[in-house]
Amino acid sequence: MTEAPVDDQALREEIAALLTAARTRTSGLTDCVAEPDLVRQHSPLMSPLVWDLAHVANQEELWLLRNVGGRDPMHPEIDPLYDAFEHPRAARPMLPLLPPKAARQYAGEVRGRVLDLLETVSFSSGRLVDRGFAFGMIAQHEQQHDETMLATHQLRQGPPVLSAQAPAPPPADVRKLPGEVLIPGGPFAMGTSTDPWALDNERPAHLVDVPSFYLDTTPVTNASYLEFIAAGGYQDARWWTAEGWEHRQRASLTAPLFWERDGAGQWLRRRFGVTEPVPAAEPVLHVCWYEADAYARWAGRRLPTEAEWEKAARHDPAAGRSRRYPWGDDSPTAELANLGQRHLQPAAAGSYPAGAAPSGARQLIGDVWEWTASDFLPYPGFAAWPYKEYSEVFFGPQYKVLRGGAFAADPVACRGTFRNWDYPIRRQIFSGFRTARDADFA
Repeated sequence: MTEAPVDDQALREEIAALLTAARTRTSGLTDCVAEPDLVRQHSPLMSPLVWDLAHVANQEELWLLRNVGGRDPMHPEIDPLYDAFEHPRAARPMLPLLPPKAARQYAGEVRGRVLDLLETVSFSSGRLVDRGFAFGMIAQHEQQHDETMLATHQLRQGPPVLSAQAPAPPPADVRKLPGEVLIPGGPFAMGTSTDPWALDNERPAHLVDVPSFYLDTTPVTNASYLEFIAAGGYQDARWWTAEGWEHRQRASLTAPLFWERDGAGQWLRRRFGVTEPVPAAEPVLHVCWYEADAYARWAGRRLPTEAEWEKAARHDPAAGRSRRYPWGDDSPTAELANLGQRHLQPAAAGSYPAGAAPSGARQLIGDVWEWTASDFLPYPGFAAWPYKEYSEVFFGPQYKVLRGGAFAADPVACRGTFRNWDYPIRRQIFSGFRTARDADFA
């Protein structure tokens, strides 16, 4: 991301490229299916794809054309239809939504006007546009919905419509990696007060003293998780919290979502319409918080706290500062992390050595969202901005924090301070985890 001092023209070009990239991805996720699939609800957990298509345009109009540009609403009558807080996902198919052709036309009209606005807006005309914040917020918002739409595609039944190149094989040194790395204790700067496009829940930067702990070098793999299954982990209440055990029984959990056994007892998974053997070396995917927590207990370990995760991902002990990413401050590239739907699956555990943190931990950014032990709570000094519905209404013990992004997340919406959250029962998201343990010294 561009930092001060700001070259306005370079910032305009950067914003235009990011908005275009987000729209290209949105189009790819919606143009690949026929109209019946766009308007159908593939799961009560998800909106119809056509709702997401018009919703991202409606938010873009609201924040950029109306709030930044001072324009009148284009179609005020549709605002309630695309208010995410007014209608739960399960009820959205019953709304008089814009049909696909009209939704695409609306999104195109909004984008054309936004690009015109971008050419003339002054980035010094107020906090909302300082260093392009509102434009960055909208680019992030659309990419977040693109990830949600990708999850809808995973839930969709029918022949495959998406394809992508598989990740490269893991590097030769993967077998020599230690199982865990030591994160030395001490204070570090958590969160940010300077990242121009950071969202309100990432702010402000504050010192947190984290005792020494050990962290898995890579996310937990399918092979390791299969050991938990084979050991009867799903049938043994000792490894589950009371709430987790109740949910496991009620939901009849026996394996990660989209897994099943074939007639010969081999574990298979369904991935975007393709059924394939579960790849042993990949990080486990589509597990809920309760499953991750139970595995960690079974392994004699625990989930890392959010502060532990961020210290492992950002703190540079040699320089005594927090980085933007595990590898430094440079933006992600294909050599550093698996992001942006470049691959439709995680890379093998141990991949991306160039993206490793100072401790040697790998894949802290990309591949799978990682569940942490922490509830989603505000940082000391938190202030909701520019609207409290983004974060504030979700704070509390009912949500658990996920960190690090996944192959489905875009770099614009993924950084070392970025906080994701969800209910501990959720599995349709691209979630995995790694485990931790206390160090046996202060």
